[in-house]
Amino acid sequence: MDAAALTLPFLFALIAVALAFDFLNGMNDAANSIATIVSTRVLRPQYAVAWAAFFNFVAFLFFGLHVAETVGRGIVEADVVNSRVIFGALAGAIVWQVFTQRLGIPSSSSHALIGGLVGAGLAKAGIHAVVWSGVGKTVAAIFLSPGLGLLLALVLMLMVSWIFVRLTPYGVDNIFRRVQFVSASLYALGHGGNDAQKTMGIIAVLLYSQGSLGDKFYIPFWVVIACQIAMAAGTMAGGWRIVKTMGSKITRLTPMQGACAETAGSVMLFAATSLGIPVSTTHTITGSIIGVGAAKKMSAVRWAVAKEIVTAWIITIPASSLLAALFYWLSGLFG
Repeated sequence: MDAAALTLPFLFALIAVALAFDFLNGMNDAANSIATIVSTRVLRPQYAVAWAAFFNFVAFLFFGLHVAETVGRGIVEADVVNSRVIFGALAGAIVWQVFTQRLGIPSSSSHALIGGLVGAGLAKAGIHAVVWSGVGKTVAAIFLSPGLGLLLALVLMLMVSWIFVRLTPYGVDNIFRRVQFVSASLYALGHGGNDAQKTMGIIAVLLYSQGSLGDKFYIPFWVVIACQIAMAAGTMAGGWRIVKTMGSKITRLTPMQGACAETAGSVMLFAATSLGIPVSTTHTITGSIIGVGAAKKMSAVRWAVAKEIVTAWIITIPASSLLAALFYWLSGLFG
């Protein structure tokens, strides 16, 4: 699997694997976009799935490609990347995701992909292959995005509760059922904007390593569309699966709480995407939901779940890095 000898079938196969990762990302994260709007019964699950998939797809119309640029050449030096590095990164990320899902560990596909890139890059060229400034801001965002989302959601809940203190609960619910259409749309838009771009960066740097982009690194438009379609299709597939278990798997929220959580999560995703920082949409919305729960009472927060998430933050990047390095080494045995 040497980069210079890579044939078109191998190139297409790697692109297909990358799109499959994007599809799995959308499928696994479907609940992030529809959890609150379904648990508050503002939309039926069937409609919420299609709603989220649509906004996942059109996200490329609203955001620049800064996250794709970061993943493509801001984690590992673009000149270091070849087909073996991409294979190792994708294989390491996918295996880690499957492993953690079976154990019920709430890991992030985004963090797994970043860890995979770092591990495969280190395996090929050592520490000089890694763009440490890009890795540093990504690792910082692992903790900041859910933490800031929690604080913002908590503040929003307190502000909204004070503003609408004179209205009846029924009146507040009626208002925020309408508001949630906007907040859920914005969150799905942010989800599609940040997550789909990670795969765009992977495919673009693979094409660059093969000379398909010439001397300048950029994101081809067909790559943008393919990744947005894969993300939206994954959301549809994951959402339909979630429809069957929605009643028992999602914590009940009021429309006001749902709107505050979605708004806080949207702000964090919009900010991260604009700054070109790949973040975990799973952990971002989780932090926001914890924030609205904490605004009500601290005992409403499932702190055991929060502890599991923090554990996943710590181990995902190192674990997926080790797996990616292993797959990079194994790929060298076959060519």
